Amino acid sequence: MADGFGMEWRIRWWDERRRIAVLVSRYDHCLLELLWRWRRGELDADIAMVISNHSDLEAETVAAGVPYHHVPVRKDAKPEAESAMLALLQGSAELLVLARYMQILSGDFLERVGMPAINIHHSFLPAFAGADPYGQAREHGVKLIGATSHYVTEQLDDGPIIDQDVVRVSHQHSARDLERLGRDVERLVLARAVSLHLADRVIVDGRRTIVL
Repeated sequence: MADGFGMEWRIRWWDERRRIAVLVSRYDHCLLELLWRWRRGELDADIAMVISNHSDLEAETVAAGVPYHHVPVRKDAKPEAESAMLALLQGSAELLVLARYMQILSGDFLERVGMPAINIHHSFLPAFAGADPYGQAREHGVKLIGATSHYVTEQLDDGPIIDQDVVRVSHQHSARDLERLGRDVERLVLARAVSLHLADRVIVDGRRTIVL
């Protein structure tokens, strides 16, 4: 039946716990939300490692009992950094989560990593893709801001969307206010998207998803 519809399929044991690897930069809220849910048993997976291009969040990660790997990304040596990350990830996880990882992953990395990757973007896509979405939102005077969790593709902020949410704002809010309000939305949207993926409730259909 899957062949007839051009579908990919797999079977896994219901109690099989998968392993997550997390990429993060300096923003801590999405990572801490995942670590908190994992420690409370609310995340149906094990966090195998955290990889970061900065060392800022090492202490908090190690305190939670998760290995932390610092892989700096220099502008003139990005392929070397991605090779180092691939070596760490090989055979170590089944899902890659970008918890505000402020680097663009190359198409070669995504092809070789061998697992789906989920990103959180701090806008209600397709609005305000790319850099500084809160500044863009303030400039346009929007009355809602949001966050979007999606599968990562080579095209920036354009992968199939898993989950989104919004919060109301007004002209009185500065860009910094929007960022503060948006952090809560970001962490919850990412956690929901990861949980939906782990529960096998997301079917990718081209550029869209069917969430069961």
